[in-house]
Amino acid sequence: MKKAFLILAIAVLSFSCKDTAKEKAELEAAKQATIDSIQNVEMQKQQAELAKQKSIDSMKTVMAQQRAAQNATAANDATPAQKKKKGWSNTAKGAAIGAGVGLVTGAIVDKKHPGKGALIGGAIGAGGGAVTGAIIDNEKKKKEEAAVQK
Repeated sequence: MKKAFLILAIAVLSFSCKDTAKEKAELEAAKQATIDSIQNVEMQKQQAELAKQKSIDSMKTVMAQQRAAQNATAANDATPAQKKKKGWSNTAKGAAIGAGVGLVTGAIVDKKHPGKGALIGGAIGAGGGAVTGAIIDNEKKKKEEAAVQK
């Protein structure tokens, strides 16, 4: 009887030890999956920040080019009038600004696929900005024609 009880106790202990090792392995796997998930989220945040910074840098470049063009135009205004204005039309400016804002917004809104969201947002923003810029160009054209007729 004592032998049977001893064998039963040893069997129970050995089986319980095996389950603990298996549970530890599962727990470690779950911890690693959580760590990987957190690292993935951080990487996506960094990519979104990088996309934002690229958009900001491109907008700063565009603004610097516009300022240079305005300075060159101002310097040329002292020379004979009726020189054709060089630079971006309001349609092009609206498209560029809309694309930049759309890129950033799309990347932020679509957290699962920030690249796809940025492309879609950029396309929609560029279209909306181009339409708005075209409206402004038409209004300026009408005002200039009205001033010429006076």
